[in-house]
Formats: sequence, C-alpha cells, structure tokens
Amino acid sequence: MYIEAAASRQTTLPSTSITDNQSVSHREDDMARTRSIAKNTNGNVPRTRAIRQRRPASTSSNKSAASAKRSAQKRGTQPKPYTKEQLKSHGKHRFFGLLAGLFAVLTLLATAARALPADLQELPYVPIVISATPWFMLLGLIALLLAIMSRRILAALIAIAAVALNAYWQYPFFYSTTPLPQAAYNAVAFSEPNTSDAFARVMTFNVYKGQADAQAIVDTVRDQRVEVLALQETTDDFVKRLKDAGIEHYLPYSNVSSSDGIYGNGLWSATPLSQPVDDEVNSSASFMPAGTVDLGGNAIRFVSVHTTAPVPGYWRQWKRALDELGLMQSHTSNRYIFMGDFNATYDHAPFREFLGTRFHDAARISGHGFTFSWPTNRPGLPMFAGIDHVVLDQGMRAGQCKVVKIAGSDHAALLVTVDVMQ
Repeated sequence: MYIEAAASRQTTLPSTSITDNQSVSHREDDMARTRSIAKNTNGNVPRTRAIRQRRPASTSSNKSAASAKRSAQKRGTQPKPYTKEQLKSHGKHRFFGLLAGLFAVLTLLATAARALPADLQELPYVPIVISATPWFMLLGLIALLLAIMSRRILAALIAIAAVALNAYWQYPFFYSTTPLPQAAYNAVAFSEPNTSDAFARVMTFNVYKGQADAQAIVDTVRDQRVEVLALQETTDDFVKRLKDAGIEHYLPYSNVSSSDGIYGNGLWSATPLSQPVDDEVNSSASFMPAGTVDLGGNAIRFVSVHTTAPVPGYWRQWKRALDELGLMQSHTSNRYIFMGDFNATYDHAPFREFLGTRFHDAARISGHGFTFSWPTNRPGLPMFAGIDHVVLDQGMRAGQCKVVKIAGSDHAALLVTVDVMQ
C-alpha cells in the first residue's frame, strides 16, 4: 500500500512540476513581451494592440498632409498663407494686365483704321475715330507701361507694334525735306508786308457762323502781316463787322460768295484778286470762291475751302466733297493754294487722295509738327484734330506754321508762310 502510494506520488509530482514550469515559462514570456513593448514605446505602456490596429485606417489625404509636413520640416520651412497686402497686390496686378490688353488692342484697331480704303472710311463714325489717330500713340504708351507693370508680354508686343506704326505715319510732320529759305523769313519780318516778292504770310479761319470776333481777326492780320486771308462760314452781318473793324485797311480786295444765302466763304487780299469766281470747285458742300493773286510775278490761284462735316446723316456727303476737290488735280492751267476747313485730317484717306502726287499739306512739309485747330470751344477737351489746312501746289514750300485761338469760334486760325517761287 505504501509502495503504491509512493508510486502514485511519484507519478503525480512530475505532472505538477511540468505544469508549474510551463506557467513560469509563460509568465517569463509575458514579462519579456511587456519589457519589449515598454522599450519600443518609450515607456508608454498603455498603448494597446487595438490602437495599433486602428492606425492603418487613416486616409490617403492624411498621409499626404503628413508627407507634406515632413517634407516642409526637412526643408526647414512651413507653408504660410497669403497676407491681405499680397492678395491686394495680386488683384491690382491682374487689373493692370486687363487694362494693358484692352488698351493695346484698342490702340492697334484704331491705328489700323487709318489704312482702310477711302470707301470704308465713310462708314458711320469711322472718320471721327481716324481724326484722333495721333493721340492713339499716347494710349499705346499707356498700354505698354501697364503691360510692363503686369508682365503681359503679348499686350506689350501689340502696344509696341501699334505705336511704331503710328509713329512711322506721323514722323514726316516733324521733319522737313524742303525748308523755307532764309529770304522767306526776312521777307515776312518787316512791319509791312511786301507784296512784290514770292513770299507771303497767309491765314485761314472758320468764323463759326459769323460769331467770331471780327476785331480780333483784323488784329491778327495786322500783327502777322497777312497778305491773303480765307474765311469760312461768314454771314452778311459778319462781313459788315469785319469792315467796321478795319479789314480793308490791310486787305482791301475781297471775294465772298454763298450757296444758300446765309453762310458763305470768302477771300481777302492785299493785292487785286483777278479772275474771281463764286465756286472754283463746283462743290456740293458749299461755294468755294477763288481769285488769282500776283506774288512776285507768280500767278497763284487761291481758293477758300469748306467741305461737308462728317456727322450722322452726312457720312457719304463728307467723302463726296473731298472727292470733288480731288478733281482739281486735272486743272493744270493754274497753280493753286487751297485754304480752309477741310473737315478732314491728313490721316483720312479721302484727303490724301485729294492731295495725290500734285498737292501738299503745308503743315506736313514744313516740319512744324501737328497743327491741331479743332475744337476750341469744348471745356476740358483739347484741340485734337488738324482739320484746317493750307494746301500747296507742287514746287511750293512752307514754314512758320502757327495756330492762333480767336474768340467766338470753334476753330483756331492757321497761319503759314509760303514760298511760291519755282
């Protein structure tokens, strides 16, 4: 019995020992795992496997944000939001760019209108736009400045092209290839005009339906030693006031005509006007009186010109009146000087066609520069259109161009010294 009991204890003890050893082994493994977790988490033991299992559930956007943050940390910089000043500057930059593009395109289109054929320039309002052609250079320069400020390369190139093209067309007004001789300057410098030489000081002026100051006109004639005067839009009352102001003391010879009996055009001269006619051009716009003046043995036929204005309802009539003047190129029996209100600038194709190869604009060949003469009665608006001209026949020269404002008119007077010697 004792032997069986001992044997039983022997068989039982190993089983208990093995179980205890396994428990100890499991406890040691748990303790080692715990120490490993503590070491890897820097003492932050409470992190559980469940928390670690939830980490992979983060979205790709969070990963991207974390990646961007790590990249910024590596570079040593942090993304910064725009300040109000930066946003304001960016908005101003875009606004300047928009203006640059708009002004550049407008400048190019308006400048290119000058190159339109004469038949297209009679379209509504096109003549008005073309009359301001030189001023589009200023708009083009503004567009170029804005393009540089806003870094708009295309707008800058367009503005440069438009300004360069316009400058090419306007340059001849500032350079004379046929300047007046010194004798011409000496001849018109005397206190009294010398009517026996080939030089003369001439003047043209639109008196605006007879409302201009007659005395101021006579004073200008006296001070400038004018030998031939052309006036447009005269009335009977105005002619009377002009006589009362003493015009006949300086220019005793005259020829005035009117197509409607209300407004007319006229010529006044220091020497006799031979072969006077009421309408030299046979114009549909108005009677254009003419007379021949002897200048140093040169018979020069003067014509006082007034064409139709380019206003709504009269676009075609405007071009027609200029075309009628163009027919004068075939009148080769006389040498002409046309003076008056042409209602067109050199930039208008119909005016250039009238000039052709025979006639020349005095202001342009003198190298004086622009002679803007209209309007003078618009407050805040400068004279921007040179529609008053002295047009010379071939072989003549011009200089000393001058624009003079006279009260009562919407035009300024244009004075030119001419040399008619061949």
